[in-house]
Amino acid sequence: MKRLWVVLGMALASGGGAAYLAAGYLEPAPASAAGPEPRGDRVAVAARDLPAGSVLSPADVRLVAWPADALPAGYARSVAEVVGRGVVAPLRTNEPLMAGKLARREAGGGLPILIPEGMRAVSVRVDEVIGVAGFVTPGTRVDVLATLPAGQDRTAGTRLVLQNVQVLAAGQSIARDNDGKPQTAAVITLLVLPDQAEILALSSAEGRIQLALRNTLDGSQVSTGGIRTTGLLGPTAPAPAPPAVRTGRPARAPSTAPDRARAGRSVEIFRGSDRSVTTF
Repeated sequence: MKRLWVVLGMALASGGGAAYLAAGYLEPAPASAAGPEPRGDRVAVAARDLPAGSVLSPADVRLVAWPADALPAGYARSVAEVVGRGVVAPLRTNEPLMAGKLARREAGGGLPILIPEGMRAVSVRVDEVIGVAGFVTPGTRVDVLATLPAGQDRTAGTRLVLQNVQVLAAGQSIARDNDGKPQTAAVITLLVLPDQAEILALSSAEGRIQLALRNTLDGSQVSTGGIRTTGLLGPTAPAPAPPAVRTGRPARAPSTAPDRARAGRSVEIFRGSDRSVTTF
């Protein structure tokens, strides 16, 4: 009987030890063992979709928690940092408001903040044909062709004067339609260098311009010689020489030896001012 109690006690001790070891194995390691989690920060993000040129208000901004190891460069930590600044590029909901997409507070909003330093915005009047049936919208790129009428010292001609020019605005719109639908506008605003602005202004004043829509990803430059009316229609035949003035005996006619060889011998007979040809 005594031996039975000893065996029972040893069994209980073994079971308790096994249970203790299993509980220690399954228990998660304390947080201190894995090290402290990196501390994040609060980042200002767009509360709604914002078009380029808009000025941020408190309702356009909200703060969200952001992991420390994924903080975006140039982010804003408070609403006050971004309110009153213009949006340079379109923003989507929950997109961080970074310094690269915002203008300085004193710059304001609208079209001026979209013009990079050293560039100019020039507007030209267009119709449905010049504006490529409404497909010339903000953000697209175009080539500019100039057609000048005939003048005292030139014939009418057309030439490619500007290439790969960005469209800043179509009418009063400075943002592209999300649906990509064509939009009719009477004025197109182009982003150009100062010397290109001179070419564009002169072309509009002296003749007529035409916009050629191009692939936005195609940045290649081409070289053309232009086209004039004479080149479009091909070379013209030279004007016939004026008839020679006869004095005295008539001039001898050009030789037609091959024809005479086929037809026989010919003799020219002159009687005064009259001439006749006899073929044998």
